[in-house]
Amino acid sequence: MLYNSPSNLSDLPVYKKALEIFTLSQSISLYLNYNLSHLKPDGSEDIDIYFTGDIIQQSVALAPEIMNAELERASDKKYKHVATLKRITNKLYKNASRLERANSNGKDFLPILRSELKKFKKLQNSWLLTL
Repeated sequence: MLYNSPSNLSDLPVYKKALEIFTLSQSISLYLNYNLSHLKPDGSEDIDIYFTGDIIQQSVALAPEIMNAELERASDKKYKHVATLKRITNKLYKNASRLERANSNGKDFLPILRSELKKFKKLQNSWLLTL
């Protein structure tokens, strides 16, 4: 049975897109953190700041799940990684939507992230057919 080695992962469009999404998420999070880190007049913090950490954490997990699915030999375990990847992608999309409602001028960049996630979902579906 043939499977992609880690050296071939960088050739996979879905893997490349996962890395792009991580870079984009990290940049957006850093920008939003600056805007959302100030305390409100009543001394409380903006609850939306936690979603910035969530998008980083979720985007970091995309590429390793692709690698795990590619390297797994057993098909049932392979599809568990695929299911995890889909779940993470959906959570990431939902958190990006939540951040769009945040009180920050950086929220204008979040539609770009959501657009990239839509492309990523399409790539996931075509990649799934190759597993």
